[in-house]
Amino acid sequence: MSLINICRDNHDPFYRYKMPPIQAKIEGRGNGIKTNVLNAVEVARALNRPTAYVIKFFGFELGAQTAMNENQERYLINGVHDANKLQDVLDGFISKFVLCPSCKNPETSLNVTRDGHLKKDCKACGKVTEVDPRLKLVTYILKNPPKSSQKGSKKKQAATASANVVGGGKSISDIASEQKSDGSPGASGAGFTAEAVAGSRLANTEAPPSQKVEVKDDEWAVDMSEEAIEARARELNAMTLKDETEKYEEFGEWILSQDELPSDVAIFKKAQDMDIVNDRKTIEVLAQCLLDEEVLEEIDQHKGMFSKVLTTPKHEKSFLGGIERMIGTEHMDLVPQIPRILMQLYQNDLVSEEVIREWGTHVTKKYVPKDVSKKVRKAAKPFLVWLDEADEDEEENEDDGEDEE
Repeated sequence: MSLINICRDNHDPFYRYKMPPIQAKIEGRGNGIKTNVLNAVEVARALNRPTAYVIKFFGFELGAQTAMNENQERYLINGVHDANKLQDVLDGFISKFVLCPSCKNPETSLNVTRDGHLKKDCKACGKVTEVDPRLKLVTYILKNPPKSSQKGSKKKQAATASANVVGGGKSISDIASEQKSDGSPGASGAGFTAEAVAGSRLANTEAPPSQKVEVKDDEWAVDMSEEAIEARARELNAMTLKDETEKYEEFGEWILSQDELPSDVAIFKKAQDMDIVNDRKTIEVLAQCLLDEEVLEEIDQHKGMFSKVLTTPKHEKSFLGGIERMIGTEHMDLVPQIPRILMQLYQNDLVSEEVIREWGTHVTKKYVPKDVSKKVRKAAKPFLVWLDEADEDEEENEDDGEDEE
């Protein structure tokens, strides 16, 4: 297969940075349909990035759950995504996480700094730039840093330790060499004694008065101001939210990675084991993993489990949000079916009339872009009109009954 330019905006036929085009295969059917990225490893290797970063980026950008089995080199994305669509999304990954923003060269490496920032280091022009921390993939990379970054840190620590074995930045071998050049009996190592090393260490222990650093007591104090306490609380809360998000990703990946869709009982038990069965995010994951283009049949198929987890109005709102995300990111062709979907939910007592009304009259960008949310709400309007007419008929029947009395 012919290779393509890593930077597809560069049409130079002699451009030397190449990669294989993405190969995708659709597997399964119904609510178990998935896209298998067949050559994910080769593509990631050409970009000099971990395969998991590429697949996770696809998941974040497409709003789809992903599943990865590195041993079998099997990388799945929930839903139907053709190779051309994935290639376009990959261009975004290359622009944000591979190409140098200064010289557009892909010879870059990702490094995590000590203060928790992700830097892109260009080996061609030497430019070091920070990757936008607002990108969802940045959070994943910070929790799963590239191995090159970890190795580099260890090497640096090892070099520092070696340089500081003996005071003055000299290694033991350096001192031994100096003793030999002074004519000391060190040719065979006999003159290189522990006393000599200790003496050298002690001689360099205390710095000259002019180089002594005075540390004030207040420099060791913890800032207990109200602003500092709130800042630490926000940081701790952010770390907790990241850990919780990983739970739901793991839950979704478990559902999608099975050869066959797990039974409702198995899914419910898995959520119980992970202690997330009552969480709103769990509802969103279930909507995206279990519902697809045959959504009307699938609601009936899983209504037993849905009724168990949809226990509060907030859960019902999350369920509608998950369905909206599934439609808005993967199946826009289902938009005309939204009135029928709402009717199915309403008749099965999965979502109440009040929740449907509130959801249908409030545009939000929480689950999909705002313009998509508007299209979804517009499509839902016929069902809301039907609800109003049903309420009017009910009131008329009640009035007729009172008149007869």
